Amino acid sequence: MPPEYPAARPRRLRRTPALRRLAASTSVRASDLVLPMVVKEGIAQPQPVPSMPGVVQHTRDSLRKAAAEAVAAGVGGLMVFGIPAVKDSRGSAADDPDGIVQQALADLVAEVGDATVLMTDLCLDEYTDHGHCGLLTDTGEVDNDATLERYASIAVAQARAGAHVVGPSGMMDGQVAAIRRSLDQAGFGQVAICAYSAKYASAFYGPFRDAAECAPRFGDRSAYQQDPSARDALHEVMLDVGEGADIVMIKPALPYLDVVAQAAAASPVPVAAYQVSGEYAMAHAAAANGWLDLDAVVAETLTAIRRAGASIILTYWAVEAARRFG
Repeated sequence: MPPEYPAARPRRLRRTPALRRLAASTSVRASDLVLPMVVKEGIAQPQPVPSMPGVVQHTRDSLRKAAAEAVAAGVGGLMVFGIPAVKDSRGSAADDPDGIVQQALADLVAEVGDATVLMTDLCLDEYTDHGHCGLLTDTGEVDNDATLERYASIAVAQARAGAHVVGPSGMMDGQVAAIRRSLDQAGFGQVAICAYSAKYASAFYGPFRDAAECAPRFGDRSAYQQDPSARDALHEVMLDVGEGADIVMIKPALPYLDVVAQAAAASPVPVAAYQVSGEYAMAHAAAANGWLDLDAVVAETLTAIRRAGASIILTYWAVEAARRFG
């Protein structure tokens, strides 16, 4: 008769913090994290965003200081969003060499250089007077192909200003191919593309639209952002990979961890997930009421996103989390 062994007891490896760390199969590193940052033209002081405690609309000077702080904490990257002083129907400030993001990039190159990854949001909603992510037809619909021409021009402007990675977030068909072709032709073949491959038409974006002043003035973005009930995310991911994406993004993160896991299992390139403003704001609101332990929520949610398979996480808690995780 074979000897009898006592039943396995998984709790043995949970008994102390040191044992839990030793046995952990998932870890979050500071270098996995990207800090989204908003810079606004024409303000003299950073402007707090009421719905996002601790988040501000930066001046160019405060952006530089915050970037240096993030780099010192070990944050892996910065994603820059811009708000111009003047908006128009075609988002002219987006690819203006003197536009706010291009100026901010030059500042960041001078401040932190290659010590972190400088990423830029490549879209038009922050720059258009109508708040949509592209050029509009006479009937008010987004013109996909005309918008691609604008994206291609913006990519080159951002690359010329110093971006290491551009992040097309408009969910236009063919956007990665158009941007890759434009970057290569302009001599910026070294600039990477982080494609927002599965960006859902989500209710979790509200606080960010306040921060970036980019809420659509009419309608919504359901006609071009992904339907939360659809199952075509992996198709979108692989289309972007085929067009030359270097990173693929899932946004938001927590409501779509199943999609993050599917993308991570199938994608030959790194998968990023964006822990969006609504996720951030809800946790802060609950913590302010004493309902949640904020530090514990930050650690748990970031670990969940990493466990689902994201190798890059965009989060407004990047600096605080970097200091915690190291």
